[in-house]
Amino acid sequence: MRVLVVEDDKALGEFLRQGLEREGHQVDWVEDGDTALRSVAEVSPELIVLDLSLPRRDGMEVLAELRAHQHDCSVLVLTGRNDLDARVQCLDTGADDYLLKPFSYFELTARCRALIRRRRQTADPLLRHGDLELHRIERRVARAGKAVALTAKEFALLEYLMLHKDECLSRGRLLADVWQMPSETGTNVVDVYVNYLRRKLGAEAGGPSVIETVRGSGYRLGMPERKPPARAVEIRPEAVGTHA
Repeated sequence: MRVLVVEDDKALGEFLRQGLEREGHQVDWVEDGDTALRSVAEVSPELIVLDLSLPRRDGMEVLAELRAHQHDCSVLVLTGRNDLDARVQCLDTGADDYLLKPFSYFELTARCRALIRRRRQTADPLLRHGDLELHRIERRVARAGKAVALTAKEFALLEYLMLHKDECLSRGRLLADVWQMPSETGTNVVDVYVNYLRRKLGAEAGGPSVIETVRGSGYRLGMPERKPPARAVEIRPEAVGTHA
């Protein structure tokens, strides 16, 4: 996901940029409200992490300007204003969520993931990856036009993988977001269900599985390479040697 961080505290801004990049996002970081609005027009972020206390134009003005121009990006506001009126104003102006300073980095990334999930739940009801199709409303899956029967949890895991198909997903993240279990839970349920999907999307669907293992990191979708057709070699009679 393309994320824009708007934070004038250099240490915090750099920390957020590096952390969100480690989460797999493409991150731009700016330090004032005017530059933030220009960046939105230039890079079209899907998520903005927006501090309210900014130079030139404060975060509330930036938020109002975004919504006035119908920008549909998700906005997570960072604020030190703990009074109820400020929080209500923030949400009424167009924020999708807010986080009070000081905050836990782990809570911030969890809230970012929640906003991403919410955004993607309104995306195209048909997800495609190569010859794999997942119909989110009708709850059905097909590979190369052939229906694949999945259980509810297998479907949920595949849907999550397809919604995050450009990312490497750790076992802990899959546990937290698909099974709603603590990421540190000692269970191999993720590996078991990945194997179920590999079998059903592979041999049973007439081809190799599309789920790759990233050693030491987790899983991601990857389309198997198709071997190019063998080139025909023309053998001319005069080129064939004759041996006694």
